[in-house]
Amino acid sequence: MPHTRTAPATLPNGDPMLVTRVRPPGPPAATFLRRERLLRQLDTAASRPVTLVDGPAGAGKTLLVADWLAHGRLPGPAGWLTLEESDNQPGTFWAYVREALQGGVPGLPDEVGAPARAEHVEPSLLVRLAAWINDRPRPLVLVLDEFEHIDNPRLTGQLHDLVRHTAGRLRLVLVGRREPLLPLHRYRAAGELGELRAADLALSRAEAAALLERHGLHPEPSTVDAVHRAVSGWAAGLRLLALAAKDTDDPEAYLGRIDAEQAALSDYLLAEVLRTQPAPTQDLLLRCSILGRVHPDLADALTGRRDGRRILDRLHQDNAFTEALPDGWYRLHPMFAGILRLHLRAAAPERVDGLRVRAARWLADHGQYRAALEHAAEGGAWELAAGLLVDELALGELVAGHDAARLVELFSGMPPTERAPAAELVRAAVRLVHEDADGALRILERLDPLPEQRPELQLAAAFVRAEAARLLGSAALADTAARRAHELAQRVPSGSLERHPELLALVDAGLGSALLWHGRLDEAQAALERAAQAPPSPATARLRHDSLCRLALIDQLRGRPGRAEQRVREADEEADRSSLPPDARTGVRDLVLAATALERDDSADALRALQRTTARPASERDPVVTLGSAVLGAELELARGRPDAALRVLAETRAGGLADRTSDWSRERLAVTACAAHLAAGRPQQAVAALEGVPTRAPDSLVVVARARLAAGTGGAGALDRLRALRDDPAAGSATRTRALLLLAEADAGPGGPGGPGGPDSARLLAQALATAEPGRLLRPFRESGPWVRRELRRRPELARAHPWLPGDLRPPSPGPAPAAPAPNGRPVDGRREDAPPPPTEPLTERERDVLAHAARMLSTQEIADELFLSPNTVKTHLKSINRKLLTANRREAVRAAVRLHLLDGR
Repeated sequence: MPHTRTAPATLPNGDPMLVTRVRPPGPPAATFLRRERLLRQLDTAASRPVTLVDGPAGAGKTLLVADWLAHGRLPGPAGWLTLEESDNQPGTFWAYVREALQGGVPGLPDEVGAPARAEHVEPSLLVRLAAWINDRPRPLVLVLDEFEHIDNPRLTGQLHDLVRHTAGRLRLVLVGRREPLLPLHRYRAAGELGELRAADLALSRAEAAALLERHGLHPEPSTVDAVHRAVSGWAAGLRLLALAAKDTDDPEAYLGRIDAEQAALSDYLLAEVLRTQPAPTQDLLLRCSILGRVHPDLADALTGRRDGRRILDRLHQDNAFTEALPDGWYRLHPMFAGILRLHLRAAAPERVDGLRVRAARWLADHGQYRAALEHAAEGGAWELAAGLLVDELALGELVAGHDAARLVELFSGMPPTERAPAAELVRAAVRLVHEDADGALRILERLDPLPEQRPELQLAAAFVRAEAARLLGSAALADTAARRAHELAQRVPSGSLERHPELLALVDAGLGSALLWHGRLDEAQAALERAAQAPPSPATARLRHDSLCRLALIDQLRGRPGRAEQRVREADEEADRSSLPPDARTGVRDLVLAATALERDDSADALRALQRTTARPASERDPVVTLGSAVLGAELELARGRPDAALRVLAETRAGGLADRTSDWSRERLAVTACAAHLAAGRPQQAVAALEGVPTRAPDSLVVVARARLAAGTGGAGALDRLRALRDDPAAGSATRTRALLLLAEADAGPGGPGGPGGPDSARLLAQALATAEPGRLLRPFRESGPWVRRELRRRPELARAHPWLPGDLRPPSPGPAPAAPAPNGRPVDGRREDAPPPPTEPLTERERDVLAHAARMLSTQEIADELFLSPNTVKTHLKSINRKLLTANRREAVRAAVRLHLLDGR
């Protein structure tokens, strides 16, 4: 059974008040009126996919549906979510929906995933969620309260798709003040919509009389009639009126004075309620109106008294505008709280900021840093707000957090006169978000030295330096900052780092990127692997995806295209699980896929991947992508036989995108590619000249250097020694070893070579090159070797026949396939039938077998993606890997080979 989580780890702030949003409120026991007629209506309505409970504020919608969950005839288990304005973004909305379902319905698996960004949810996450709902034995009820906050068409479109794809297995109950942006007309026409409208929710006369009795009032029938007409069935209005009347000397006379023509009945009633309350209650309500949700101890902190629990409990028992929530919290009715805030601002506007700051301090002391931060900022206490962000070690949330845009917007309002150390560090981090690394470092210069007794400040400064180093491409600065950050991490509370793993992950990812830019591949790999292994959280999702892709690039640079593709698949699965939006995914991914496609001589696929790379908005700012795109563009020109066009691409890159940011690695990549272009054009002397003064350390660079020196007739012995070292190096990748073997074979077969044309050493080296290239079907090294390879394969046709994956132009004409050598018993040596395909060059993974089994059912790529809960790009990547391993050209050939090899048995 899939593992299920119980903690709301997918949400960005870990606020304990979350529990109040994923549980239905409990009604005030003394005054709540159960409305059996409406419960029966809900029982009937919930047999349809969508139920709408729609009415004005105070109509009793929320308490009705909460009571139905407790006493109605539900079709299955239920989850509850109370929505807020901040939930009007797809990522935030679906993260909370996930927690609501996890809290009310058992068995939600981790594999469904959770959004990493507030503004985006990946479609595959919703596909997985729909599949889980459809697999449940009973329908699932999801109540979304206060749905009027959701008016994002993209989000409501996703909700409609979920309803459509679950085909009645999901019973959606929407509670709100207005019609949602859903195709209600379609639901009505199809008989899929149950509705309880304002007219249904309005109190009948009998219900109005019963509700007055619940408040201890027994007016004459004529008075009940007058009150019922005055409030027009409005439940909250009647409750407020009853509360006000109960505290007068003559409730009957008070109720009899209701004016049915009064335009602002709600304001009037609220004023009457507030005025008739004891002074301490009025004071508490006004002060707590800034919160909406309040704990009795927090109320005491705002009033300076110790009567919060008693007052809140009495208000809850007496009326419906103060609700008791789980874990001892209370919620003021939103309309009631809003009017109270107007009273507070009108009567004492100078008190509002002070109350917010006092609330922020209490919330911070009770572990709710994010709510505290919001109140501190809104109250203008910028030193406190910045201090909360820094002391919580949450500065990384500004850069990579689930709600980073909101935090940046919040602190962009901080005045320049605020110069406390924490405020300056936050200001520097905001500069980094806007890619002003120099400005961020200038702010740090103003702060030096920071107090040694404040490791949180020191760690924040190290983080800023590390991020600035990433933007500047400074390996030295990144290395120093990362060492300092990891040292300081031992001196800060471990709990804060566990809550905010993105801080050190950002440091490591920045270090890895800077080291990669300088060609220090071993060190870059170590840093990026630490970042890729960061604990999963919304704030680390993009970092893990990006780090895996950069690790794939390192594998590619080391001549390991197969391993590079495997890393890309892991990165894709990470992005799908975390629902990363397309514009948040790194262009390095497609850069690696373009390079691996080119190694297999698939120029069309390489070009498509390269175009996807450059189309990403963030790619313009990433020098690794800028450099890689230029080099691959030049290599594509070489594959087309246009070396001078390749040189123009390189020259434009030197003068343009990389003119102000070069490194040893960038110079090496550009020079080595230029060298290859001159060699392709038959200019060996210029090829050698292109390398002058440029350090060459990468394995694939060493092969090109050796080729240039051999072609120019300079340093041949040393070049051959380096090639032999690469050939014999077990750490060298298959592409690098293939090129080294081919060059050694060519040198051996040349006029001055020891073996001479067609010599045994040359043939042996060529056979080794073919065997090394076969698992990955690496054709590009053979194309680069020019006509020499074709001549050798014509001389030795048995080599070509042993490698059927070679294309026709590299294979000599043959009357037919050579029979397998017979064994003494007359069977082929390898035990296979003569017409059987060769076994896979490497085993298929379980996921690849799943994809292949679905391909055998003649499903499209999109259908396979939907069934396996993957993105279409991930499915395509798996299919390419399958074709490579099975030595097939398309999915039809792959399925045939798999059937004949019994790879799909039992599936």
